[in-house]
Amino acid sequence: MSWLQALVLGLVQGLTEFLPVSSSAHVRITSTLFFGNDAGASFTAVIQLGTELAVLIYFAKDIGRFISAWFRGLFSAEARKEKDYRLAWYVIIGSIPISVLGYLLKDEIRTSARNLWITATMLIVFGLLLGLADQLAKHSRSELTMKDAVGMGLAQALALIPGVSRSGGTLTAGLFLGLDRAAAARYSFLLAIPAVFGAGIFSIPDVLDRGPNDASVPQMIVATIIAFAVGYATIAWLLKYVSKHSYSAFVWYRVMLGIVLMGLLSMNLLPAN
Repeated sequence: MSWLQALVLGLVQGLTEFLPVSSSAHVRITSTLFFGNDAGASFTAVIQLGTELAVLIYFAKDIGRFISAWFRGLFSAEARKEKDYRLAWYVIIGSIPISVLGYLLKDEIRTSARNLWITATMLIVFGLLLGLADQLAKHSRSELTMKDAVGMGLAQALALIPGVSRSGGTLTAGLFLGLDRAAAARYSFLLAIPAVFGAGIFSIPDVLDRGPNDASVPQMIVATIIAFAVGYATIAWLLKYVSKHSYSAFVWYRVMLGIVLMGLLSMNLLPAN
């Protein structure tokens, strides 16, 4: 991997991780289209650590409250009545589906699931689902329930397939369940932390066992730092954006990108695998 490729993919990861457009799809497409190779699922998982570090820092006070409330609740019945205690459990429970499926399907995720025909199809299908949810949702609740945690957790597991979008899947589920845009986005950010950190740390040995065309350790570190910096800015922008706008711009973007990608594949301008 060249330094230019590492820098560009770090930037792409930071820009797209929190938008409902699928960061893994964008890293996959950018790497293949402009650099002639797939950077790989392991590289993508590791640079995602940068964007999840951005979540940890951005929501540091909230996360500190959740952890404190969770530990207090283990020993105090009164503490278990707190909203922060319940939300901490919702994050834990919502992270189970993607953790289990990610482990069981790790080989498929790194191989057959990265076919660009699948990516293009998922971009379109889940883009339309997001648009449908955004139009039909009641946007009536800001408080999460166990039902929301399970539903959004199952939706997050679908994002193991590039093109689905982890944030897009969880936002779609949250909107269908009746959450308002800001509440769905906030929980989507928090829900990503255990899953993405787990996947990133789990993938580090695979990246270190590198081939001649893979990223070096310094390239991986720099790409992760870039992803962190850009991702932090993206969180602030998206939370402000969704409080005033619908997701229609992202829906149109996903559909058009999927169509263009299918066109490039049909003309053999891009290899599918």
